[in-house]
Amino acid sequence: EVQLVESGGGLVQAGGSLRLSCAASGFTDDDYVIAWFRQAPGKEREGVSSIRKTDGKTYYGGSVKGRFTISRDNVKNTVYLQMDSLSPEDTAVYYCAGGKISPTSSWYDRTRGAHPGLYEYWGQGTQVTVSS
Repeated sequence: EVQLVESGGGLVQAGGSLRLSCAASGFTDDDYVIAWFRQAPGKEREGVSSIRKTDGKTYYGGSVKGRFTISRDNVKNTVYLQMDSLSPEDTAVYYCAGGKISPTSSWYDRTRGAHPGLYEYWGQGTQVTVSS
């Protein structure tokens, strides 16, 4: 059974930083992608970033590019989301998602990993609040 466990959320002032972690377990092979999504009250779930375990290929959403960095530790089976220059607009519940996505998936590349339907597994979410 695949499990994704997020940690690292909290309250931070505008301009500050946070690092989220997603510990993955239960995947039967290494051919999968881990992504971060976020959802603010009254808004749709938004793809933030994704990374493939095997080759480390990454995608970023336009609103976070240049401020957020996704990385992986394949020994610990953990994916990190380093969030810098945070603004109140980044306030949301952040979810870790995992999916067995083929390296040749055109859907994944066309959507830059940001479509929720790509992912079968979801964490419970962690709250990030940025105060002004």
